[in-house]
Amino acid sequence: MDSKILHTLEYRKILNTISNYTQTPMGKQLVQELTPSSDLDHVKNLLQSTDEALAVDRLKGTPSFTGVVDITGAVKRARIGGTLNPQELMSIGNTVHTARRIQRYLTAIHEDRPIESLYRLSELLSDQKPLETQIKACIDDNGEVMDSASTALGQIRRELRAGEVRIREKLDNMIRSSTVAKMLQDQLVTIRGDRFVIPVKAEYRSYFGGIVHDQSGSGATLFIEPESIVAMNNKLRETRIREEREIEIILQKLTAGVGEQAELLLYDVDTLAQLDFVFAKARLAREMKAVLPRMNDRGFLKLKKGRHPLIPADQVVPLDVELGNSYTSIIVTGPNTGGKTVTLKTMGLLSLMAMSGLFVPAEDGSQLCVFDAIYADIGDEQSIEQSLSTFSSHMTNIIRILSQMTPKSLVLLDELGAGTDPAEGSALAIAILEHMHRTGCRMVATTHYSELKAYAYERKGVINASMEFDVATLSPTYRLLVGVPGRSNAFAIAERLGLPSGILDYARGEVKEDDQRVEHMIASLEENRLSAEQDRETAERLREDMEKLRRRYQDELEKQEQQRDRRLEKAEADAKQIIDKARSEAEKIISDLRQLALEEGASVKEHKLIAARKQLDDAEPKQRKKSAVKSSAAKARAIEPGDEVKVLSLNQRGHVVELSGKEAVVQLGIMKMKIKQEDLELIQSAQAAVPKKQKPVTAMKRTRDTNVRSELDLRGANLEEALIEADRFLDEAFLANLGQVHLIHGKGTGILRSGIQDYLRKHKHVKSYRLGVYGEGGNGVTVVELK
Repeated sequence: MDSKILHTLEYRKILNTISNYTQTPMGKQLVQELTPSSDLDHVKNLLQSTDEALAVDRLKGTPSFTGVVDITGAVKRARIGGTLNPQELMSIGNTVHTARRIQRYLTAIHEDRPIESLYRLSELLSDQKPLETQIKACIDDNGEVMDSASTALGQIRRELRAGEVRIREKLDNMIRSSTVAKMLQDQLVTIRGDRFVIPVKAEYRSYFGGIVHDQSGSGATLFIEPESIVAMNNKLRETRIREEREIEIILQKLTAGVGEQAELLLYDVDTLAQLDFVFAKARLAREMKAVLPRMNDRGFLKLKKGRHPLIPADQVVPLDVELGNSYTSIIVTGPNTGGKTVTLKTMGLLSLMAMSGLFVPAEDGSQLCVFDAIYADIGDEQSIEQSLSTFSSHMTNIIRILSQMTPKSLVLLDELGAGTDPAEGSALAIAILEHMHRTGCRMVATTHYSELKAYAYERKGVINASMEFDVATLSPTYRLLVGVPGRSNAFAIAERLGLPSGILDYARGEVKEDDQRVEHMIASLEENRLSAEQDRETAERLREDMEKLRRRYQDELEKQEQQRDRRLEKAEADAKQIIDKARSEAEKIISDLRQLALEEGASVKEHKLIAARKQLDDAEPKQRKKSAVKSSAAKARAIEPGDEVKVLSLNQRGHVVELSGKEAVVQLGIMKMKIKQEDLELIQSAQAAVPKKQKPVTAMKRTRDTNVRSELDLRGANLEEALIEADRFLDEAFLANLGQVHLIHGKGTGILRSGIQDYLRKHKHVKSYRLGVYGEGGNGVTVVELK
């Protein structure tokens, strides 16, 4: 890619922004070396890795590259036999450790959510755990060789510490002596050139033996090594030399280990740089709210709400443009400062970013093309530098573009033909545009010449466009309008600014009739466009409202169906639990009968026992499927109280007690359940049963059950629980043919008593009720007379 276009479109500023998100010096270097690619497959791979890194950043966060440094120089020196210092070895150990951590991090994410590109890249990192362990066993976090690096080094350092202690003790005893103390500048022990010395006043030099190693700046103090410790210092010096030799041996051994793995370590450094670079691109995409563009190599470009990445988000105006389908060239006309140059730069810069594997600040559905090259002749009329440009310099640039462009190039021309006579400039601009159009390249050009509007209108594959201008506010909106040529708006602006009407009328008279017709046509087109745009926005709002209503209705419908399924499942589970309990009791009874038959010789037929068990199995309700279509029970039927019905979902028979809307209260043994009428199948109506001497369920004969209680204690229960218990108790008492029962609710606040009596007032089995009298519990008991 031509370096000039990278400078013109400010591509380097994007790279500098990415550099701010890198964590390693190698990653920064890769960013600065990034250039757009013309290979579609390569670009797609780059975008895929950026997409995966963005997903990782969103789900788990960007991995930390702390500890990774550029160890390339140290590794290469180790490879040729040089000895590395402790800090270099420590850096290698930290880099190896971070590489293993990042590899584990990406592998774990890949197992949950496939990230093929990043996973393949992380798999290239070698396992240098043995080398890391070897280095960390010898070098501490401060880059110092530890005593434990070797047995010999540990022994030597113990000797060093012991020797230093002996020397300090001897010198401390010396400086505490009254004779020596008066000759000292300070009573302290210090070190000069690895030798322990004491500060002696200069006038006592002749009285104090030993070796002078240094003196103060004023010369008043001499740092003397007393004769009594010279031998001790010499021995300490010899020990330090042994220490240095042992450290050198340790460092050479570690360096040899690095040299053996040099090739793998250098490859690991490159891989870590690539990973750092990919995650930096992902963080840039996140900050710019950029999206993954669809790429092609057929010259098609479509931007949806594309934004220039270097303009603040609160100031940029999104760009909608399409190029390369029904038309391959766009001629943009309109006044200065309308945003034409920004439009060109946006299209060019976003194309360069996509070709570099970067996400682009636009909306989903944007498409960009892999061009073999992008050329531009763009001048900024607001800058002093461009104001000095001449027509010849523009022509030189355009001639270079004409000689290098191909049908797969993108050409961006700003103010084509400017800087010369208008008649000659417009003719030259048309000739250049025609040549480029015939070449087949993709082209966007801006101009002030009205003649180019006619050329774009008449030429197939070329379309007019303009930058919208609000005459009411005398300011541009910076929106690109494709298909509408630009208007000069000079008369409208002059009129709004207060130019006398006489001058304006005279000026309009000087305009050619053809030009006036063109201006009126453009004005009409713009009015129609604004009207159509308003209608489209209204229709879009209505569509969105209808879509929201449809989704809300669908959600409500699904919610109702789920609730219905849950209620039915609960009823089925409850019924199955009852059947299981009954089966368990029946099995126990059958087992007892068999045992009795064996003990007493009674004749109990086995086939009867099997038949009895089969009846239990048949009574078990079948689980209904959620997706099943409603059965034929949904057909309309007339069900009345007293009818004998079958509950299809429970496979149970019962009698209808009462109807409540679309639901019926059905008596199933001692249970009453509310069931939808569509889930009931009529077996025998109450009217049909009367001629056969069978009374309806509401008038069936009751027999007394001596096991049923005649009183119910509800004290301690809340009102809802009490009503449930009272309802079940009254049903049992009614079926047991009890005439009178007692409900014990206690006195308390009276809430429970009032709630129960309100309930009794409406109960179908209750004939009357009263509070208890003395001896029955008084106000704490309600006596109920049953029908």
